[in-house]
Amino acid sequence: MNRSDGRAPMQARPCAMEPDYMKTADGSCLITAGTTKVICTASVEEGVPPFLRGQGRGWVTAEYAMLPASTGRRKPRDGIKKDGRSVEIQRLIGRALRQAVDMGKLGERTITLDCDVLQADGGTRTAAITGAYVALVIAVHKLMQNGLIAENPIIGQVAAISAGIVENTPLLDLCYIEDSHAQTDMNLVLNHKGEFIELQGTGEGRAFTRYELDTLLRYGAVGVRGLMRAQRQALANRGDWLVPVPQLVVATGNDHKLKELRAILGGVCELVGMQDVGFHTEIIENGDTFERNAILKAEAVAKSTGLPALADDSGLAVTALGGAPGVYSARYAGEHGDTDANNRLLLENMQEFTDRRCKFVCAMALAMPGEETRVVTGECEGTLLTQPRGQSGFGYDPLFLYANGKTFAEMGESEKNRVSHRALAAEKMRALLTEVL
Repeated sequence: MNRSDGRAPMQARPCAMEPDYMKTADGSCLITAGTTKVICTASVEEGVPPFLRGQGRGWVTAEYAMLPASTGRRKPRDGIKKDGRSVEIQRLIGRALRQAVDMGKLGERTITLDCDVLQADGGTRTAAITGAYVALVIAVHKLMQNGLIAENPIIGQVAAISAGIVENTPLLDLCYIEDSHAQTDMNLVLNHKGEFIELQGTGEGRAFTRYELDTLLRYGAVGVRGLMRAQRQALANRGDWLVPVPQLVVATGNDHKLKELRAILGGVCELVGMQDVGFHTEIIENGDTFERNAILKAEAVAKSTGLPALADDSGLAVTALGGAPGVYSARYAGEHGDTDANNRLLLENMQEFTDRRCKFVCAMALAMPGEETRVVTGECEGTLLTQPRGQSGFGYDPLFLYANGKTFAEMGESEKNRVSHRALAAEKMRALLTEVL
């Protein structure tokens, strides 16, 4: 179907967040999503509700209201008793944002998030959650600046977006006209790990299929990731250091490789192994280049988990052997991962050659659901020894002599991570990740 504003099915509306919109609030944010506008404020008060008193724990709660002129027809103001919809939404906002806070570190104080809709064109509850998170972080930042709390209580990033099926087409971020005709209406609240905090989905015009559900979940994950990027940009210099770094799944079962990548990419993202997020499927690496194998692995994990995935394929290329072992480096002798056999075979095959030039090559792929996979590469040149030296590292490290006169297996971890092929590729990836995560 053709959307009224020309967006693609997976495309969210333009979103802007203006922090510190209300100078009188402890934290505030004006969020605009399309033509929906919600002002979100955070107010900090000492003390907690009666059921929490004396426990040393804080509380986060929310209130939600639509201003009378926020819709085409004037909406009466809420009286002492709010309408059922407003109560439902403010409970959702409170539940969602309590997931972002360690109440023990907050202490016995309450943060109230007030979300007032200035203009409604669909997605007001999800915009309220997304904007209120920014207001919450700003308020916590002020508490820490004033010495009222010692440790950062922000333990997660939270954002939300709507999705639905209109005219049998899955769509992301419905405006009012789409929402009013939706066959399926869904709201998704996620954290920075891609985990679901709340998932509300209703077949209003008809039941929806598992395939349609999977499509909506995939669309929602893409949309939330974009909103989280906008949240971090809005929080720059206003407590952005409080916000957890995004999570990235590494498509590897190699603990050595995961450890190296964590050392190199630390601070930009939280790296977790693919098995930690439930991916246990064997990936067939049948590409004829390092780049192709890296793409295969990253895309397989991203497609299965719905999360951004990073994969690398690396190996040794020996000039005299025409680039071998190349993409077969890990299984050069036949069995995958038999390092001793691989090294022995390589030395046997090099006995008649005096040209010992070689290089380690690393191709690193970043697969983001809904986006084109990106690839960077790094190379490190060296000389192949006739016998191994050193006890550290893994793979061909004991045979690879670097320009400083040491093998990779003789270098300390930090020294190797400054010069290796993986380090060179990872530095390029680090710069890329700061732009896209």
